[in-house]
Amino acid sequence: MFITTPGKLKKASVIGMNHRNVVCIARNNPRHLYPRVDNKLLTKILARDAGIAVPNLIGVVKTQGHVRELKEFLADDKAFVIKPAKGSGGKGILVITDRDGEDYLKPSGGRVNHQDLCKHSSNTLSGLFSLGGNTDVAMIEELVDFDPIFDGFSYQGVPDIRIVLYKGYPVMAMSRLSTKDSDGKANLHQGAVGLGIDISTGKALKAIQHGHPITHHPDTGKEFKGFHVPDWTEFLKLSSRCYEVTELGYLGADIVLDAKKGPLILELNARPGLAIQMANGIGMQTRFAAVEPEVKKNRSPEERVAFCQDHFGMLDPS
Repeated sequence: MFITTPGKLKKASVIGMNHRNVVCIARNNPRHLYPRVDNKLLTKILARDAGIAVPNLIGVVKTQGHVRELKEFLADDKAFVIKPAKGSGGKGILVITDRDGEDYLKPSGGRVNHQDLCKHSSNTLSGLFSLGGNTDVAMIEELVDFDPIFDGFSYQGVPDIRIVLYKGYPVMAMSRLSTKDSDGKANLHQGAVGLGIDISTGKALKAIQHGHPITHHPDTGKEFKGFHVPDWTEFLKLSSRCYEVTELGYLGADIVLDAKKGPLILELNARPGLAIQMANGIGMQTRFAAVEPEVKKNRSPEERVAFCQDHFGMLDPS
């Protein structure tokens, strides 16, 4: 069993939950700005208007009348995602990859009929999957054509890249890789793997599952040291540009790689978790401190990325 002490964690500049809540979030994320990330529909509109790449929006289910029109509205769409605009923790996300007659097919091969689809949409409107149980809308997005370069690193689900930004500077990154334990979802608390990514190179660092280090994917056997994000600097630039859109000083950007369109912003998070430190084998506090003197220089997103790649790399770029 892995045992440590508060003193050792502080020496390693590891941020704890109290510090995250009281300092990182409360001091850097004004509450009136939360809707920019808590409402995924608003996030998409803001990002799209700023020229930031996101998955295409097919439509929005806002009323029960729209639910009754779904069959006709989706007649020409074989693959799509339905998600609550105000959902959290991946709840209420329904992924459809194909059709077989009147049935919709999920990634697992499971079937969903049209009545199931309507029920799911109605539940979304009622707030079943939403923060605080408030009424909501159901977004229908184009399904991302995930790049096969990450094949074998995830079970059923697809890898996403979480980049944590401090005042617009990308200070730490990891990929969340689904497993059988996590039921194909990229949720570390449910058993997904957290794989640290070097800020300079986009190459794999450490991997953890259930808080313990691992070297290979538990289901596919793929060795993690071969994981490398292509065009890594573009991921960092995309995430950094989200600071101007949200104005949040402590921000998590979740990015996926589309085979044709490249990196796309999937979601933004005003309360990113702390397990990313374990996956990187280092705490974030030192990096936050290094960023502070740079903030007043009003650097561009590209300049912020260059600073972080120069100062926070952990691997030999060669």
